[in-house]
Amino acid sequence: MRVIAGTARGVRLAALPGTDVTRPTVDRVKEGMFSAVHFILPGARVLDLFAGSGQLGIEALSRGALRCTFLDENRSAAQIVTRNLKAAGLFAQASVANMSAEGFLAATREQFDLILLDPPYRQGTLARILPQIDRVAAPGAAVLCESERDAELPAQAGGLTLQKQYRYGAVLVSRYRKENAEEDPL
Repeated sequence: MRVIAGTARGVRLAALPGTDVTRPTVDRVKEGMFSAVHFILPGARVLDLFAGSGQLGIEALSRGALRCTFLDENRSAAQIVTRNLKAAGLFAQASVANMSAEGFLAATREQFDLILLDPPYRQGTLARILPQIDRVAAPGAAVLCESERDAELPAQAGGLTLQKQYRYGAVLVSRYRKENAEEDPL
């Protein structure tokens, strides 16, 4: 697993052994995800929820995001994220938290321009957490969700609207957008 573009391009990233905690996103899926949001990356405030190895948030930072908050409830995963950030030279632009996604979302007052969600598959986590994501999504924010291909996700979750879905073999990437307050919803 490596960073595929930007200032940290080519840096190899560590992951925890096995797939019970981390499931690395393959390069073609990662490239597709970031192609879909490349226009909002420069200067973006990013949240990498269910960070695992931190590869998605590190990719965002490497491609020009201003800051990224990484969150994983597994202590070993949070330690790997810290190690990977240091290896990529991006630690100063990041914060790493070891807590549950629900606890973080309930407590934070931050707003994010890009939110990356790659939770464990087949547990219904995305459908359950998307309404909470709405509260921390800045106006105009993009939310990228990686899931199993047959995941059932809502067309609307609070102020988030499903814009597009991309299929890559067994993987489904869903892109949501939060409306700008000044936009006319019609």
